[in-house]
Amino acid sequence: MRLNKSNKMAFELPELPYPADSLEPHIDSKTMNIHHGKHHAGYTSKLNIAVEGTPNENKSIDEILSTLDMSNSALRNNGGGFFNHCLFWEILSPNKSDMSENLKSAINDSFGSFSSFKDSFSAAATAQFGSGWAWLCKHPDGSLEVCSTPNQDNPLMPEIGCGGAPILCLDVWEHAYYLNYQNRRPDYVSNFFEIINWGKVSELYAST
Repeated sequence: MRLNKSNKMAFELPELPYPADSLEPHIDSKTMNIHHGKHHAGYTSKLNIAVEGTPNENKSIDEILSTLDMSNSALRNNGGGFFNHCLFWEILSPNKSDMSENLKSAINDSFGSFSSFKDSFSAAATAQFGSGWAWLCKHPDGSLEVCSTPNQDNPLMPEIGCGGAPILCLDVWEHAYYLNYQNRRPDYVSNFFEIINWGKVSELYAST
């Protein structure tokens, strides 16, 4: 996939694909720096510890998560945290972009309209109790589904979420928004739609 192993097979923290302040005012630079440089970095470091000296050391993160022993909390939490944040940074952008015609058609076929999709995704993100993520996933037949997962779980994991391939996600852990939004999660979710990189989401839809 898109994720990030060095020649020594250790997972690496990816660079942000844009300056940390470029998503303002929707996501502030202080939040971005802490979120990426502390939280994501922490998941990456602990993932490397969890796979060191095991067969998982030579696997991609997709392979690890799709065959995960769900009782392995170190791998579940840190592997999920690594993957989820890598995808999250990729599908954000300070620049407007259009989605592909194929993705537009899939959204219309699956939800009836973009507005209905937006409502469904926003509801999943807003209603997720406590920490977690909202997802848009592509099934093998090209259809789309929205779901949410707790903590750092994601739809690649066995029997988690809506299954399929995740192509869009939103982090609703408080560390992702609390400095700027406090307890106003619905405002954060609404503003997320102003900074989605629909070009990247379209690319993921086409390639999965």
